[in-house]
Amino acid sequence: MKTLIYILALAFTIQLSAQDPIMQKDSEALESVATSITKKYDDQLGLDGKQFTLFQKKIEEFLIREEKLHEIYTGKEKLDMIYNLRKAETMEMRNILTQPQFDLYRRIKPQIQPIAITETETEVDDDSMEDDDNK
Repeated sequence: MKTLIYILALAFTIQLSAQDPIMQKDSEALESVATSITKKYDDQLGLDGKQFTLFQKKIEEFLIREEKLHEIYTGKEKLDMIYNLRKAETMEMRNILTQPQFDLYRRIKPQIQPIAITETETEVDDDSMEDDDNK
């Protein structure tokens, strides 16, 4: 009887873990991106084995969510949604990292995972260059 209960409990547990809608889209590309990002953080934070795995899964989960935002939204609305998603990601990392690691994580995150990179072209007015030469 105990064996039957254990088998049913195990089957039920496995069934529940398969229901995570975020992780159902298990993209190998996103997994490799998550691993790459985690390695960059690991160089700075010194994650232990368990932290590395949890950190990588959390990064992958948020990359999947961010990919969905890129598909649905555009412009400022997309940036606002990504900003809020990144804030949520930061708060969830608090459960994985120690306090000193978390403080460092918050400082280095903008360099490792920038929200958006904008390229601006600076046009130099020929008249302003001539004015500078005449001074």
